[in-house]
Amino acid sequence: MTDTYTILTLSPGSTSTKVAVFKDREQVFKSNVRHDPDELVRFDQAKEQLDYRIAAIMEELDKNNIDLSDIDAFSGYCGGMGPTIGGIFAIDETVCDHVLNGGFNHPAILGAPILYRFAQQVGKPAYAVNQPDTDELIDVARITGFPGVYRKSHVHCLNQKECAIRYASEIGRDYNDVNIIVAHVGGGLSVAAHNHGRMIDTNDVLEGSGPFAPNRSGAVPLMPVVKLCYDGSHQMAEVKDIIGKTGGLKGLLGTDDALQIDKRIAEEDEWARLVFDAMAYQVSKTIGGFAAALEGNVDGIVLTGGVSNDEYFTSHIERHVGWIAPIKVYGGDFEMEALAAGALRALSGAEAVMSYSGKPSWAGFTIKGAIAAIE
Repeated sequence: MTDTYTILTLSPGSTSTKVAVFKDREQVFKSNVRHDPDELVRFDQAKEQLDYRIAAIMEELDKNNIDLSDIDAFSGYCGGMGPTIGGIFAIDETVCDHVLNGGFNHPAILGAPILYRFAQQVGKPAYAVNQPDTDELIDVARITGFPGVYRKSHVHCLNQKECAIRYASEIGRDYNDVNIIVAHVGGGLSVAAHNHGRMIDTNDVLEGSGPFAPNRSGAVPLMPVVKLCYDGSHQMAEVKDIIGKTGGLKGLLGTDDALQIDKRIAEEDEWARLVFDAMAYQVSKTIGGFAAALEGNVDGIVLTGGVSNDEYFTSHIERHVGWIAPIKVYGGDFEMEALAAGALRALSGAEAVMSYSGKPSWAGFTIKGAIAAIE
């Protein structure tokens, strides 16, 4: 066994692919490989970009004298796997076939097949770490009062779990033995209750629940939105954009830049202060609610994501929920570091590597009463 592992991490985005190389936990190379929009437009489906992206990534690696034969493991952000429990999955043909043919049309599905191609080339393992569709909700957290509508988990799983694991280690505990509430506040905003290694309750960052975010609406009163959708003045695409792209701070203040908002507050812009306070207030209420979900047994509260670098915002939250448990701030996003750390846990045997079956962790209730109610 080697003393040091060399790990390549990868995360495909809409117009670029992040690539990094680590020696154990130390980052030695990082690049954001940008893809020409004029090239991308040639592809009708994201999966058709596979060979194009591989060639672009290999060109960047060659330019920086990085040889795949020197890599001990590959680890990536792998969209399209569907709901699974969290953890580390071996990337194999089953994973690649599922993500490429599952009907999800976003470049995130390319993470697994790109890494699998690299791993097969040099005979080393490839891993999907805390994949983005992780869903570990307990049944009671799924129920809503709207028959047939149930809550699912769309959350910043990779960064959420990485920060929870870090905090547990800092207090001398194992992630699987603690209860931690994590709030990731970036462009999207997710809060989750981590109970002994599982995110048992979260808001849904994609479908519009929880606190409003820098550019997402969060949960809002339903009837006004229903009326807005049917009054003929708004198209579905516009409403969906408000929910997922242009709502929140951006919609209320015209910007989702926390530094600009801080400047406006310092210049006595009372509307900016009220809106920013409201977002922190809603995050605090959600944290308090998840403390109840954990029955008051909370070992720590973690704040992460880009907005958590903002002292005005974090101090507001500390005033509201600091009495529940100690608060730790990890400002920023640790996506690539989390992928490397997951690969290290797999290689060292610290965490078991799972085989992917394609069977979802939750596919609806089979309870007799639930079925009868919606038939």
